[in-house]
Amino acid sequence: MTKKILFINPNKWGRGITTIWIASHAGILKKNGAKVELFDATFYKDWSDYEIDLNTKNLQFKKTNYEQLVKFSENNVYDDLKKKIENYQPDIIFWSAISSHIHGEGEYISIDYGYSLLKNIKTNAILICGGIKATHNPKKILNKYKKIDYVISGESEKVLLNILKAFPNKKNIEAIDGISFRENENIKTNNPQSIISNLDEISPYDYSIFNKQSFLRPYNGQILNAVDYEISRGCIYSCSYCVETIIQKYYGFNEINEKTGSIKNFNHYGRSKSADLIFSEIEELKKKFNITLFRLQDTNFLTIDRKVLIKLAEFIHTSGLDIKLYIETRAEGINEKSVELLKKLKIDGVGMGLELSDENYRSDHLNRFINQEKIVKAFKILKTAGINRTAYNIIGLPNQTEESIIKTIEFNHLISPDTSIAAYYSIYRGTKLEELADDEFEEDDPYGMDPQIRSKSYKHKIPMEILEFYKHNFTYFVKNGLSQLDQKKKEYLSE
Repeated sequence: MTKKILFINPNKWGRGITTIWIASHAGILKKNGAKVELFDATFYKDWSDYEIDLNTKNLQFKKTNYEQLVKFSENNVYDDLKKKIENYQPDIIFWSAISSHIHGEGEYISIDYGYSLLKNIKTNAILICGGIKATHNPKKILNKYKKIDYVISGESEKVLLNILKAFPNKKNIEAIDGISFRENENIKTNNPQSIISNLDEISPYDYSIFNKQSFLRPYNGQILNAVDYEISRGCIYSCSYCVETIIQKYYGFNEINEKTGSIKNFNHYGRSKSADLIFSEIEELKKKFNITLFRLQDTNFLTIDRKVLIKLAEFIHTSGLDIKLYIETRAEGINEKSVELLKKLKIDGVGMGLELSDENYRSDHLNRFINQEKIVKAFKILKTAGINRTAYNIIGLPNQTEESIIKTIEFNHLISPDTSIAAYYSIYRGTKLEELADDEFEEDDPYGMDPQIRSKSYKHKIPMEILEFYKHNFTYFVKNGLSQLDQKKKEYLSE
């Protein structure tokens, strides 16, 4: 009998996100004979936070007609999920997992959102979830969310497949590495599973599981067909605020070079698909869904195996495919030679984290070591090459002052990126910066915390209304300078 699994995408951003874990897990499960369906909460009016509307008003996004091109359901999201479960009768319901897609679009909080959708629904399916929180503290998840049967820490594609193969034999399921579960009155956590050293083994990813409007993406004032995509997993750096460090710890990569902030033995942690497979997937996605924009979620693109990138560049450069790629990397890797490679790869945009302008704060608290001159040079090189540049910034970092935010705006104004993004600092349990930030947040994980939408800090040195003011006006000041700072602040606070 074919075993059935239901994925839940609890995305609250209200725009299409082809969440990578959904595509990767669907691919390997279908390849092994399972029936997989998706309940996507993205386009429900009573669920969405309408991130595009928010970030268009604050000038981070150029205005488009995106919301006229997609249809939002008037139905109650909870009722529709209940009907889906009753009609489909899944054996397993699964949500939240690790991929390279760990640093945005609400991935950290998805485990909580998914549970809130499910908690009042009766079902005979076993409930399983994974992701960053499940990797950091599976015991806490099982104690907090009583209806969850199994938690998967670390990468979950192969683990979920093994669970599905063992289902419904409870004894066999509970012998699988990488999971935690209740055993009488206690919680048992099995040994970590092996890291997936060969990403080709879990490919190709299955994007047919998404509905068509999930591919629509606003990008630089246009609406393009796009997918979120990963070439690699694993970041060489160990930034103190980043959830990547939770995965590094889980797999035992705890030694850090104190001068560079990088992990030791990275060659065993950083992995990529083969160039042949990457290009075949890109070709197939272009052909099947007419994808123009590949939004690569690799944590640090220019630390991917250079031989893979060079071979892939040759494939793409000579292919004649009408595509463009958006990547994220760090300024250290940007130079004349690497930009030549980016051009052959059809890289249209590069996002780089500045976080804030204070070099001492970056090195002392964030474990990031790069001087301003390298950042300035990187942005100049990319501009000369005609590649769009996005600067990622954080406001509301522990003990950050208003003066620090103003200096960060001034630095952004100096380097003049095509897009400046300001995100709220969010406390991620299990990261080193958690200790410094702990008294600024609720004791438990703040529900609804989202760096692009809202902060959940309640004891920051900077009052929340001031943080909200800078979030709302950050891009305006980067583009226009700070001459109207006092006037705009007065107007904002009086509204």
